[in-house]
Amino acid sequence: MNRRDFIQQAGWGMGTLALSSVPILGNAVPLERLLEPGDDVATKKRLADIALNAARSRGATYADVRVGRYLQQFLFTRETRVQSITNAESYGVGIRVIANGTWGFAATSDVSPDGIAKAAQTAVAIAKANARLQKEPVQLAPQKGVGEVVWKTPIKRNAFEVPVKDKIDLLLKVNSEAMKNGAGFVTSNLFFVNEQKYFASTDGSYIDQDIHRIWPTFTATAVDRQAGKFQTRDALSSPMGMGYEYLDGTASEKILAPNGLVGYRNAYDMVEDATLAAKQAKEKLTAKSVTAGKYDLVLDPNHLGLTIHESVGHPLELDRVLGYEANYAGTSFATLDKWKTKSFNYGSKLVNIVADKTQPYTLGTVGFDDEGVPAKQWDLIKDGVLVNYQAIRDQAAIIGEKESHGCCYADNWNSVQFQRMPNVSLKAGTEKRSVTDMIKGVEKGIYIIGRGSYSIDQQRYNFQFGGQLFYEIKNGEIAGMLNDVAYQSNTQEFWNSCVQLCDQDDYRTFGSFFDGKGQPSQVSAVSHGSPTTRFNGVNVINTGRKI
Repeated sequence: MNRRDFIQQAGWGMGTLALSSVPILGNAVPLERLLEPGDDVATKKRLADIALNAARSRGATYADVRVGRYLQQFLFTRETRVQSITNAESYGVGIRVIANGTWGFAATSDVSPDGIAKAAQTAVAIAKANARLQKEPVQLAPQKGVGEVVWKTPIKRNAFEVPVKDKIDLLLKVNSEAMKNGAGFVTSNLFFVNEQKYFASTDGSYIDQDIHRIWPTFTATAVDRQAGKFQTRDALSSPMGMGYEYLDGTASEKILAPNGLVGYRNAYDMVEDATLAAKQAKEKLTAKSVTAGKYDLVLDPNHLGLTIHESVGHPLELDRVLGYEANYAGTSFATLDKWKTKSFNYGSKLVNIVADKTQPYTLGTVGFDDEGVPAKQWDLIKDGVLVNYQAIRDQAAIIGEKESHGCCYADNWNSVQFQRMPNVSLKAGTEKRSVTDMIKGVEKGIYIIGRGSYSIDQQRYNFQFGGQLFYEIKNGEIAGMLNDVAYQSNTQEFWNSCVQLCDQDDYRTFGSFFDGKGQPSQVSAVSHGSPTTRFNGVNVINTGRKI
């Protein structure tokens, strides 16, 4: 089957690729279904009021309802072939209530007045049944209703409206250029998500949101058949809260880095990155294996974002701190007793890390969270000191907060909302400093770019991180590519070794498109921004396997 026939005949199916690791949150639908408008605001308000009134009539003291339509389009290719195109839609209503001081939740895909009323009644019944087991009533932080409001991701071009042929042409060009430049194998993917969410609550909020996210990515593999070795280099893209303008060149913004590397901010040239990736994967085949020891590390934002995610983002989720949540990422070493001292030294004085649901173009940015709380920014670590956590309405009182931080989220209408990580980012330095300037001050170091394999313990304390590209630094200059590099540390030791930051001109984001949490599992998307950052005296090990 040629490409044109494949697109026409199989463009709305699941395809042949095993997608067990990719969360599909809806049913496969024809492409045309994704382009149809959802219910108008008046209809969604009428449906929401049915739920709220039914819950109150059965004894709920609080209720919120989410009318959600979730759209996904995922495209997968390998070398010259299209492997899969998935179009999915999920539509329904989730209703959460407090009755007798206890939470209850129910959801339905029967989006009719009777179906919604029955779901609301079920949610109240569940809450009353749960109340017999709960010792203390739920304490919600106050939240004034915001009335009827609308918020949309400020996209320039809806990715779902871009013809599938154009997207496939892009991916196959990515593959072709990678193979022309040394890749023996290459896979490339595009992920597009649109959340059309309507939230209403007994507080008096009626919030209509239209949220878009995009993630282009690939893996290029170079092979030395004679030596029986291979090396890979993944895309250095960042998932973004943007439309297709991230890919079409209309908002190009590149950052030049040492050794011919290019960073991307708010725009991404996928073909250019794939071309460079193939050359670098080939170069990795002959790169020198690292000598274990202590090094100063210069960490690119595309790498450091993952370290932030694992060593700061997850351990400062308040439900983990309290021991209420341990799935996927364990609990946390950053317990309340440390925070209460108001002097717990999480990092050096240069380390200022903020939680932020408002930063433009990022994955976690919305107008309001899934409890109807307006998005905001707040400090987590200030001048190296732990000052706050991430808390939602029923957690805020535990840490003396008068209002929620606005970081509640559910990945679908049939999932109950709970505390999820907002964008968590390291602030840029205030002194003018480029990556080249930073490298000039390093005598013995390693410059690391891109995310790789990693491991971290159940309290988010002891860890090990790899990467995509490693360059040796000698006497202030790049001295060549290295291989088999990973660094080991613990969270406190690592962040206290932070000695230098580039300025805002170098600030970029990294993102996690499918961050898992909870049981049953839910995924969320979150960005982590930072400048290139230097850490002194970090332990580096050699991960090469001797045969």
